[in-house]
Amino acid sequence: MIPIERHQQILSLVAERGVLSIAELTERLGVSHMTIRRDVQKLEEQGAVLSVSGGVRSADRLASEPSHQTKSTLYNAEKAAIGRCAAQHIPRNSCIYLDAGTTTLALARELADRDDLLVVTNDFMVTNLLMESSACRVIHSGGSVCRENRSCVGEAAARSLRHLAIDIAFISASCWGPRGLYTPDEDKVTVKQAVSEISSKRVLLSDSSKYNKIATFLALPLSTFDTIITDTQLSSAGHSVLSEGNWELILAR
Repeated sequence: MIPIERHQQILSLVAERGVLSIAELTERLGVSHMTIRRDVQKLEEQGAVLSVSGGVRSADRLASEPSHQTKSTLYNAEKAAIGRCAAQHIPRNSCIYLDAGTTTLALARELADRDDLLVVTNDFMVTNLLMESSACRVIHSGGSVCRENRSCVGEAAARSLRHLAIDIAFISASCWGPRGLYTPDEDKVTVKQAVSEISSKRVLLSDSSKYNKIATFLALPLSTFDTIITDTQLSSAGHSVLSEGNWELILAR
C-alpha cells in the first residue's frame, strides 16, 4: 500500500472513530509503528489530524466565524502580550497593515503614542481606536461590510489594497496550523491574499488556542510568513513543528 492510500485510510478511520491508537492503526493497516508515526506526522503537518498520547484524533474544525463580541472575551491576556511584542517590531515611519481581529486590535492599543505610522486596516474597531487614541495616519480599505466582525471583506476591499505598498502586514487567523491559515469565510481569503502580495514583510498574529484547527478555506500557506507571533501556551508538539519552518517564531510573554 502506497503512502497516499494509507493516509486516506487513516483519515477515514479517524473520521469514523474520532480517536485511534497507533497500535490499532498498525494492526488495521499491516505496517510498522514507525510507518504509522510518519504518516500521522505528515497528516498533522497538513492540518488533517492531531497527535495525542499514543494515538491520533481528528482535527478541530471551525464551522463559522465567531463574532467580534465573542472573540473580545477570549484569551485577552495572550492577545495583549502578542500586541506588545508585535509593537516592538515596527520601525519608525513604517506603513503597516492591521488585519481584522481582536489580536490586531490589541496591537493597535500599543500604538497610542506613535505619530510616525501610516496604518492601513479593514477593521472598523481598529480604525475607531486609532482615530480616537493615536496620532497615526489611517487608511480604511472599505469593501463589503461584515457586521459580525466589524470589518470589510471581499473583492472590493482586496482591490483597494492592491495599489498600496505595505512595509509590514500583521495578519490575523481564524485558525491555523503547519499547513497555513484557514477561515470559514471565503470573502476573507481574497483580502488576506491581496495584502500578502503587496507587503514587504508578513507577520502572523494569533493566540495558540487557534493552532492546529482547520476551516473550509485555506487562505494562506504558512510559508507566506516571515514571522509568527503567538503565546507561550503553544504546545510542545506545536513548538517543535513550527521551529523547523523558515520563519521567525516568537512566543510573546
